[in-house]
Amino acid sequence: MKTETIGDATFETWTATELAEAFDRNEVVVIDVRTPQEFMFEHIEGALLMPLAFFNAAKLPGQSEKRIVFHCGSGVRSERVSRAAIAAGFTRIAHLEGGFAAWKAAKLPYIGTNMATGAPQPVS
Repeated sequence: MKTETIGDATFETWTATELAEAFDRNEVVVIDVRTPQEFMFEHIEGALLMPLAFFNAAKLPGQSEKRIVFHCGSGVRSERVSRAAIAAGFTRIAHLEGGFAAWKAAKLPYIGTNMATGAPQPVS
């Protein structure tokens, strides 16, 4: 995990493996900032959706029990949202380095779309 100090805040950049392990232990809330269409096609099971276009830091859950980790397709949008959350007063925020592409490259499970039926299906 890489960390950067921004004022009083800590901005963390996590690898896909670090995120998967913390998510399995229920230590984090994963928030996907991609579009609804991207999310519908494939997403990390259990991730919440808050598209960048509608991002509102005031609506984020508190972090008393679980840390927030943002992700997008490549890591660009999630870094942008993370920095916006810090600017809004969050003092510890994280994002997934390389985004969903890194998650898939690490061969971690997700929900995809069965192209024959259009139905969601687990992908390992």
